[in-house]
Amino acid sequence: MQMRPMTRVLLGLACLLVAVWLVAPTLVVVPMSFNENKSLAFPPQGFSTQWYANFVNNPDWSSSFINSLKVAVLVAILAAIVGTLAAFGLDRMKSRASGLLRMVLLTPMVVPGVVLAIGIYAVYLDMRLVGTLPGFVLAHTMLAIPFVLIAVTASLEVFDKRLELAATSLGAGRLTTFRTVTLPLILPGILSGLLFAFVTSFDEIIVSLFITNPYLRTLPVQIYTSITRDADPTVAAVGTILLFTTTIVIGGGLLLFARERRT
Repeated sequence: MQMRPMTRVLLGLACLLVAVWLVAPTLVVVPMSFNENKSLAFPPQGFSTQWYANFVNNPDWSSSFINSLKVAVLVAILAAIVGTLAAFGLDRMKSRASGLLRMVLLTPMVVPGVVLAIGIYAVYLDMRLVGTLPGFVLAHTMLAIPFVLIAVTASLEVFDKRLELAATSLGAGRLTTFRTVTLPLILPGILSGLLFAFVTSFDEIIVSLFITNPYLRTLPVQIYTSITRDADPTVAAVGTILLFTTTIVIGGGLLLFARERRT
């Protein structure tokens, strides 16, 4: 059924209003980061880039950024490996248990973050993992695996398994078939899951607050600490950097999804 021009215009305006309503509160942070005064005021008074310089020069901010980057990279790699293997195993299972296992693996997306944080903190106290790099990586990996699982599962659902059968009939072993046939075709899904895992770890705050210590802080924890202590525009500058970084990473993941669907 052909849509009338007036209806198309009205739907376009409705979509634009919803987009502005969703994005406007986030974009307010950008001008606040250039405020000349030491206050989180909107509209900003004057123009200054001193808060971006403070983010780079202040050791608390720079070290927390490096910690977040380090944890996020390790989490992205580990979650991509574990999530891909889990998705591949569930796709090859021929029993009803696969649905139950998939539901269990997606539990971290459903359970409230505070509940997970309390459980992780209780376990970490006994294992002495609170405030350690392995503790952060393991906790964030648990939260990131569901995103990799969803992305890789979507790739496997459109994967033609007859290609594997053809490779096997030509003499290729299982490992060779997976390396030369399966892996290249599901690679966009793996990369998408890796990007989402990176963003999930980099932005995680609830669990990080429970397992942090003064010697190892991630960037979201430092933001929370700063906003409760002095609340200068450095927080807005960091928020702006995170906003554009996350947008670029998520945009890259969505482009990979779109490319895979077109293929």
